[in-house]
Amino acid sequence: MTISNKKSLHIKPKEFLDYKDIDVLRKFINDQGKILSRRSTGLPAKQQKYVTKSIKRARILALLPFLNKD
Repeated sequence: MTISNKKSLHIKPKEFLDYKDIDVLRKFINDQGKILSRRSTGLPAKQQKYVTKSIKRARILALLPFLNKD
């Protein structure tokens, strides 16, 4: 028996993910501020690339921190 630690964070096909939607983007970042991998999110490659681009864009605009210093 294998233990799965996937979070299954899926984006609905009709849902538009925007770099300004910080609450949704925070689901794809761990507590250290790193972007979660495809293996842990369970997203298809195309959606994972879009999430990554949105997170990086939000970081550049200072909507998300590059590192969490908690």
